[in-house]
Parts: sequence; structure tokens; C-alpha cells
Amino acid sequence: MSGQISFVQLAPVHPEISARFEDLHPPFDRQAALPEANRCLYCFDAPCTSACPTHIDVPRFIKKIASDNLPGSARTILDANILGASCSRVCPVEVLCEGACVMNRYNKQPIQIARLQRFAMETFHASGAPLPFTPAPDTGLSVALIGAGPASLACAAELRRRGIRATIYEAHPLPGGLNTYGVAEYKLPLVESLREIEMLTQIGVEFHFKTFVDQAMLAQLDQDNDAIFLGIGLGDIHRLGVPGEELPGVTNALDLIAGYKSGELTTVPPRVAVVGAGNTAIDAAVAAARLGAQDVHIVYRRGEEHMSAFNFEYEHARLEGVKFLWWVQPTRILGGDSVEALELTSLEQPGQETRLTVDMVVLAIGQGNQAGLSDELQRERGRILIDRATGQTSNPKFFSGGDCTNGGREVVDAVADGKRAGIGIAAWLEAKLAGA
Repeated sequence: MSGQISFVQLAPVHPEISARFEDLHPPFDRQAALPEANRCLYCFDAPCTSACPTHIDVPRFIKKIASDNLPGSARTILDANILGASCSRVCPVEVLCEGACVMNRYNKQPIQIARLQRFAMETFHASGAPLPFTPAPDTGLSVALIGAGPASLACAAELRRRGIRATIYEAHPLPGGLNTYGVAEYKLPLVESLREIEMLTQIGVEFHFKTFVDQAMLAQLDQDNDAIFLGIGLGDIHRLGVPGEELPGVTNALDLIAGYKSGELTTVPPRVAVVGAGNTAIDAAVAAARLGAQDVHIVYRRGEEHMSAFNFEYEHARLEGVKFLWWVQPTRILGGDSVEALELTSLEQPGQETRLTVDMVVLAIGQGNQAGLSDELQRERGRILIDRATGQTSNPKFFSGGDCTNGGREVVDAVADGKRAGIGIAAWLEAKLAGA
């Protein structure tokens, strides 16, 4: 990391945004955490651990909370997931660890694993303790990682634990990828994302920001390093391809979320339409409501049962006042100097058209695949093809993970990819040295 300024010091502080985007789930304090930890059955063959993509030993970290060993609890979490704090906030635990909890079989409330994990991690961060890992002796090997999202961060942590130099190159001014720029503030505040990442500098992970890696630079990094990790995420959000899409007032969900998290956007017009029905669309719609929009619609070309957003996200949006229009296809954005209306065609009753009066249209209809850096690598449906056990690509020196390989899943999936790739890179380099 260049200079002595911490990531957190670089983060913008906007009290108005903080007030509007307060925690979706308030944290546990010790008084609440201990009885909840004691509800756990500490299953030997725990389904919650199996359901976690990073395989955190859930019973172990919860039992340490129950015995008041919070440093040990945090270490258990970090040993499996270096981004355990952010995952405790953003993971869809209802369909992962908590969804697999044995309590569900007895019609009891599942153990609140996420809130316990957050309690352990936030207590650890508040203590000011460093990461409880010491890098192995320097091997003389080095890896360049492109992109500073969760996959690269997890990969870098595994490399440093094995004495391999890890240098991350990021086009944005701050690390974290979508954790920093694309996750709703009420789930994961920007400052919390950066505070967690800052610990990686303590074990020697190096960062270069505002550094766009093109083909020429990648070739140089390839020459200067023993391996390359591509954690380049996805490309731009898809366009609708309809007239009026270039009007002022048309944006996309990621730009909207990044805008308010950076403080550049503190309000939106009164009437907003979000096109799409995934989790990012939900985040954008809720953000619009919290930024002052009086009328927020999600517009989707299929039905409620087909949306990709989790059901709990859908219910949350409804509680925030978001309205849903099903089975309609945008065909035109109308306006003069700015957006005035969205023209919709019914897909249930062909030929029937309606106009939705709006001042802003937010696109959230999926992202394209990144191209350029990885064009020479083998792909499958546009995604970089990897060995899922090691992260290795069709070029043995190149490894990859995260959204560019899985098409855009959860933060925890990206962490799991990066973790496997870090271990895979170290094993591949060790085998190369042994055969030299």
C-alpha cells in the first residue's frame, strides 16, 4: 500500500448517508450473544459447516463464544474465511448455514449464526489485534493479482501464509470490489469493508490502486511474477437496447449504489423505476426509497416466482415500500431533457401498452463477462474456465476465481474461490520447484 494513510482514513464520511442506511440487522452485544451461543447443539457432523462455501467450523466458533473465548472464536472464523466479518453481514444465511441448521427440523428458530459471527469478528476488530497468522518464511516467489475484490483478497491471504509475495493491482481508488462499491450500505458499510481489508497489509499484502492493467502491463507482470491470479469480476451491466436509453436520468444499479456509498449521490428524484428483479435490483430499489424517492417500482419481464432475488430480499423491499410490476417489458424511455416515462408492453396480454411516469430509470438486468485480459484463456459460456479444485486456467501459470468464473454468485463464493486458488497456486509452484 503506497504511503501511510489507511484505507479507513481514505473512506468518505457522510452522516446523512449513514443515518439513512443504518444497519438492516443490529449487532449482538455480549448479553444477547452468550445465550444464543448456548442454544447451539455443537453438532459433530454439522450441516451448517457443510453449507458454508468456505467451510467455517461453525460449532467450534460458537462454542468459543459460549466459553467467552472471543479471540479463539475469531481465529476459527478467520482460519477458514479471511473476510469473515463482511460475510457475516452479506451472506444469504437463510439459504446457507442457518438454512441448514438442525433446529429447523424441530420447528425451532435456527441458531443466529451470522449475528454470532459478526459479534465475534467485530469484537476482534475493536480490540485492535492483528490477524492471528504469521507469514511463512519468504520463498522468493511472487504472484500478481488483478482486481482487489473478495476472490483476490482471499487468494492473497493464502499466499502470504505460505511465504509467497502477493501484490494486488486495482483500477479503483480503494480495495474490496463489490464489497466496497456494490453492496448496499445497510448491509455492509464502506468503512467496515475497508477496515477488514486493511488487516491484510499487516501480513504483507501489497496494493497498487488506480492501476488499470491492460494487455501490455499483464505481459510484463507475467514476465516478472511466478503466477498470475485474475479476480477481474464481471463487466458492465447490460443495456436494454431501447430508444431513449441515452437520456439523462438513466443509470445502472451498481453506479447508483457506488454513488451514494461514495457520497457523490445523496438524493434521487421522486419517481424511480428499477428494471430487473435480482438481489442487486432489490438493493437499488431500496436505496432509491431511502434516498428520498416517493414512488419506486421494480419492473420485471417475468413473474414473482421467476425472480432471481432471494425471497427475504423481496419481502424486505416490500416493507420499504417498493412496488412490483410483473410480466412487462420496457420498450421505450420517453423524455426531453431528461427521463419522463417508461413505456411498457405486457407479456401476458400482447399489444397492451402502458406508460409509467418516472424521473429515473435504473438498469439491473445482469452484467456481461469481462473481456480483454483473459481472451486467450479457455472459456465456458463466456466465463473463464478453471479447475474448480485449484483455480487453474487453461494457461497453467494463470489462476482465477470469483464472478469472472462463476457468473456472479455471493461474496462467500468468491472468497472460497480465492482461497482454493491461493492453495492451488502454492501447490503448483512447489511442484514446479521440486521438478526443476
